[in-house]
Amino acid sequence: MQQDRPGAARTLTPLERAIDRAAHRLLADAPARGARAVLVECVVFVLKQAWACVFGALLLAVIVAARLWYPDDAALARNDALTIAAILIQVGMLVFKLESGRELWVIVLFHLTGTAMELFKTDVGSWSYEQAGVLHIGAVPLFSGFMYAAVGSYMVRVYRLHGLRFSHYPPVWATTLVAAAIYANFFTHHFIVDLRWVLLAAVALLWWRTVMHFRLYRVTLRAPLLLVFLGVAVFIWLAENIATWGGAWLYPHQEGGWELVSPQKLIAWFLLMIISVVMVTWVYPPREPDPEPPEPEQPGAPGAPGAGSAG
Repeated sequence: MQQDRPGAARTLTPLERAIDRAAHRLLADAPARGARAVLVECVVFVLKQAWACVFGALLLAVIVAARLWYPDDAALARNDALTIAAILIQVGMLVFKLESGRELWVIVLFHLTGTAMELFKTDVGSWSYEQAGVLHIGAVPLFSGFMYAAVGSYMVRVYRLHGLRFSHYPPVWATTLVAAAIYANFFTHHFIVDLRWVLLAAVALLWWRTVMHFRLYRVTLRAPLLLVFLGVAVFIWLAENIATWGGAWLYPHQEGGWELVSPQKLIAWFLLMIISVVMVTWVYPPREPDPEPPEPEQPGAPGAPGAGSAG
């Protein structure tokens, strides 16, 4: 629902523009104030977030369904079935115009960087996958890269659905350097000192002044970007608990029976969020908020037409 922001509708896919027009017709008579107006804004926020999460939600639903109903003795290994399902979801996202071609390359980059990290992390025993099927590289089934692609899909979609703008956004070159250091630390901390706390301090230093402006329906809200990062990291951690319960992968402490993923993983997801955000800025460079329209001058006010002393 972005047509009231100049040029915003052009960032939507054709299907999303159709939904946007229908939503504006439906809400044309919605009140501008009061409890019902607040309810409309809340519903729009939830629907936009759900729409942004559609890739990840579908993939998570497939993982849970495979855990509950996929037969253990099926000719096609469960991991291979998950990979085929993930490919079909990605193709469907493009065919039904839920993602634009402009965004696809950064989602593919998420997939590749995630798969590279998976290969290393499984080799050092950070987590493990069921060893079955043929659609895998080493110990990593190919569907794992789509889980990173799902994060990338959410990030690029939420950017345009909410028409995100940023006050005091740090230089992209600086954020890219920090993101590269974070990605390197996911590998190097197994051999040298873990720099995650230094990197967290660098993230806080870069983004502490940054405020995100996001559009709902009529209302544009603001929130500290670091707080938004944390909120998304918590959401991914919750999804990770569902995925590990579904047997998509297991951490060492879960091999004797499923247990909650350690809350310490929130730090890793928070840092991964930085990599995600920086990649998205390569597609959608951060923009300052649109200037507020000037308030109309009151008759008789200083500087207004006709103001001043008579005669």
